Parts: sequence; structure tokens; C-alpha cells
Amino acid sequence: MLNSETIDTVYLAQGVTDLRKSINGLALIVQETFKLDPFSKQLFVFCNRKKDKIKILKWDNDGFWLYYKRLENSKFNWPDGNNKKTIAVSDREFRWLLDGLNIVQEAAHKKVTQRIIV
Repeated sequence: MLNSETIDTVYLAQGVTDLRKSINGLALIVQETFKLDPFSKQLFVFCNRKKDKIKILKWDNDGFWLYYKRLENSKFNWPDGNNKKTIAVSDREFRWLLDGLNIVQEAAHKKVTQRIIV
């Protein structure tokens, strides 16, 4: 399933993607367009033109998972940009996106990477 403990990075495909594509088409975009490995422990997330549907491609040891989410009354705050580029986001930022928030939250606590005890 979609377990963040087994995921290294979440990649968002900027811009829009034709979501009529299935596993093979999306894996080909990851490999040929983004120059990334679709068989890695990463999530690859794609959004449609209306920003109300996403597909998530994930490799799981012996096969691909393809997750699909359709919003009924709202839209995702999907990053615009060049269709040939990705944005790497944290698991936390990805959850924000799924909850309808922007991936940049100014009021959120910043992650502490190093602590010094005095």
C-alpha cells in the first residue's frame, strides 16, 4: 500500500498529464522524460488539466501500484510549470497537497535537521 516508510522521495510532475495513460505510459514518462527510475522506491504523482484528478505510480518489489484519486467538489493546488520537469517534495508536503493545501506553508513549523544541546 501507500506507506511513507518505504518511500524515499515523492516527485510531482509539473503541469498537466494526460491521465488516460496507465502504468506503462506513466512509467515511460518517468524514465524517458524525467530521466528517473520508475522501479525505485519513489512515488511519481501526475495531475490532469482540471486539477481534480491525480494518479500515483509506485513500484512495489514485484509490480507497480497505480493509485487514482478524483475530487468531487474541489481542486488540488498543483504546481504549474514545464511538463518535462518534476518537483521533489517531502511526505509532509505531499500530504498537504492531498488535503487541498499548497505545498509551501509559511505558517508551518520548519523541520529541524540538527540539534545542539546546551
